[in-house]
Amino acid sequence: MSLPVFKTTLDNGLTVVLREMHHAPVTSFWLWYRIGSRNEKPGMTGASHWVEHMMFKGSPQFPPGSLDRLVSREGGRFNAFTWVDFTAYFETMPSDRIDLALRLESDRMVNAIMSEEAVNSERTVIISERHMYENQPTFLLREELMAAAFRVHSYHHDTIGDEVDLETMTRDDLYSHYRRYYTPNNAVIVAVGDFETQAMLARINELYGAIPSGSPIKESARPEPPQRGERRVTVSGPGDAAYLVFAFHAPAATHPDFYPLVLLNAAYAGGSSLGLFGGGGSNKSSRLYKALVATDIAAAVSGNVAPTMDPYLYTISAVARPGRTLAEVEAALQAELDRLDKEPVTQAELDKALKRAKAQFVMAGESVTGQGQMIGMAEMIAGDYRWYENTLDAIAAVTLEDMERVRRQYLRKENRVVGWYEPAGNGSE
Repeated sequence: MSLPVFKTTLDNGLTVVLREMHHAPVTSFWLWYRIGSRNEKPGMTGASHWVEHMMFKGSPQFPPGSLDRLVSREGGRFNAFTWVDFTAYFETMPSDRIDLALRLESDRMVNAIMSEEAVNSERTVIISERHMYENQPTFLLREELMAAAFRVHSYHHDTIGDEVDLETMTRDDLYSHYRRYYTPNNAVIVAVGDFETQAMLARINELYGAIPSGSPIKESARPEPPQRGERRVTVSGPGDAAYLVFAFHAPAATHPDFYPLVLLNAAYAGGSSLGLFGGGGSNKSSRLYKALVATDIAAAVSGNVAPTMDPYLYTISAVARPGRTLAEVEAALQAELDRLDKEPVTQAELDKALKRAKAQFVMAGESVTGQGQMIGMAEMIAGDYRWYENTLDAIAAVTLEDMERVRRQYLRKENRVVGWYEPAGNGSE
């Protein structure tokens, strides 16, 4: 990326990352918190996602129901999301209206309304959301896979949380979670777009600089021990389609093996090649597609590597064609993995994967919103926006030898969890 980035830390510990660019009169403002399901303990699973919901309930300065109206009236859009490693909030607006975003985020960092009534009302909403997910085969299978793959690390549970915790958490539990993690020393501001850097920094300091730093956040993640043999889970539930997933333990985003695994996936499975960075694209020329989909064994097949703070999973997923068994799909997928041992990825396949990865990466960062997301995510998972800035150079440096090394290291049977989803055949999805 040719445009410079300005990064500093306020006296209260708030990290500020600014990229000034005047291509269009638009600015995207992001506030990231280092809190996700990774930080949650039994009894509090789902708390981070629930607090995110509560942040839209308003404050004394911005009463309930006003946020959406105010942002929309100024021609902007806003949203938020919670994942395993972080929670993020953003507003993308005309540049001369972006001060609203700065004001509302500084306000709800401190003054979010969490009345007993509002918490209990949202409890019903979130439990209903979980019940909706439980009608989705992919959610049911993923939840069992994660529980089997992570017996120690808190990646074990889904972001939405366990229903028993959603039923028993109190308003005080949630408020304590909010007050512990929604502090300047646990947050990163990212702004990208049409503004003057020093003026933006001065306004951020004015609105956020006096907010108390917060207590130091003690690292709580427990390392997952090495897996000593293949694990298998079988799930039955609604729907007519059968699903297969191979989930291999994979390195964290900052590990030297991360990018070789990303390129191996891109060359072997095709399609989305940078996890959360981009997606889409056809994988019809990939080995997996030709072996499973073109032969009518599977209806779809894909691979995914996600950038995370701690070691996570590399997944290969397939949907069985009607009339095909999961045993047939697994045998075909395993045969392709075995073929890699005799016929490794070629230079031509690597070149094509690299070209696709670069294109997806560039497209993901075309907008100020996309750049704000990628810069902020790099700060969250790597502690440094330059992890994102250096991505193209990092993937370009990957060699065939690197890819073969990570294949032998990670794509081993004893390093994986195999998941089967067997439909009940009731036709509901």
